Amino acid sequence: MRILVLGSGAREHAIILALRSEAATHDIFAAPGNAGIARDAEVVALDANDPAAVTVFADEHAIDLVVIGPEAPLVAGVADSLRKRGIPAFGPGRAAAQLEGSKTFAKRIMDAAGVPTGRAVRAATLAEVEAALDDLGAPHVVKADGLAAGKGVLVTDDRAAALAHAAAYLPVGAVLIEEFLEGPEVSLFFLSDGDRVLPLSPAQDYKRLSDGDAGPNTGGMGAYSPLPWLSDLFGDEDTFVHHVTTEVAEPVIRRLDAEGTPFIGLLYAGLILTPDGIKVIEFNARFGDPETQVVLPRLIDPLSELLLAAASGTLEDHPRPAFADAVAVTVVLASEGYPEAPVTGRTVTGTDAAAGVEGVHLAHAATADRGGALVATGGRVLGVVGLGTTFAEARERTYRGIAEIGLEGGQYRTDIALRVVED
Repeated sequence: MRILVLGSGAREHAIILALRSEAATHDIFAAPGNAGIARDAEVVALDANDPAAVTVFADEHAIDLVVIGPEAPLVAGVADSLRKRGIPAFGPGRAAAQLEGSKTFAKRIMDAAGVPTGRAVRAATLAEVEAALDDLGAPHVVKADGLAAGKGVLVTDDRAAALAHAAAYLPVGAVLIEEFLEGPEVSLFFLSDGDRVLPLSPAQDYKRLSDGDAGPNTGGMGAYSPLPWLSDLFGDEDTFVHHVTTEVAEPVIRRLDAEGTPFIGLLYAGLILTPDGIKVIEFNARFGDPETQVVLPRLIDPLSELLLAAASGTLEDHPRPAFADAVAVTVVLASEGYPEAPVTGRTVTGTDAAAGVEGVHLAHAATADRGGALVATGGRVLGVVGLGTTFAEARERTYRGIAEIGLEGGQYRTDIALRVVED
């Protein structure tokens, strides 16, 4: 197939690496890509957020499938434009993408579909924020209603900090004040063709910047898959996945279809296992990062066939995707100052040595080639992914790999998947 992948992060690099690992040979294009992606795909100068430009390129280059990685092109309506031209697109249209683009929309859909989630109050003024904080109590959960690249959420006991966070986002839109839910979190991806869903394997990510879940929320500092502790809670992973499929994913997809906004692409369910049962924290309309880095390397079925089936409305022809027993752990290397004010432009060294560690590969997130030197161009620079037969082996390989990489002021967590190894 001739495949165009839109995006420039580690999520897109992980998708491209999965496509490259297949027995079939594909012509893969990426826009805008990064230095790591450029080694595995043909990078093209194309505005991924411009529906017309993407559609013209795909048409002129006989693209068989467009995979839309980030959220911005989805909300911009890139998938709609492609489908009007008859080009298969993996990613929801603008209307369905509001499941991620608007927290208020997502809460309404969940309520209509009968999907369990926490209470939420939409607030458009500071006075409304104050009233909602008092109503729901501490810990306070404040979320930007629109897109915020995974960093629009604050969880705090400090009422003043909650107000300040809300005040920062109110000029560009409303915020949601949500009920605080406590328990372990799980990310579960679903492929959807608008009618049917197929689940992938669960993963857990680490949203806080520092060890011990300290520091501010980030786009994600690491992840691992599978989740062996799910067996302790549900008997086995399959029972958990079946429950979420039937009680969360399928009702939401049916509801969106009933409203005339079929969801075609990747439904990301951010879940929390509370004492009162499984509840949805949020939905995303695309693969999650860094979870994609640990889910796709374990996938046995050809990713290209699954994505094309979803884009073409033929998921019923495919069984639930199979996953290897292997363990995957990823650790994110971030720039100094991330997430508030990342320092960019610094040289990254040792990547070849890191990738030379047995069972390790890299997923580039924000890198560029400048005169033959690899430099960091954003907050999260790259992910070091280690595969092994056990968590101890995968984790040891991952940290041996990241120890080879040099970045002035670079930071990463040292406790990714540690709780699983210790258990």
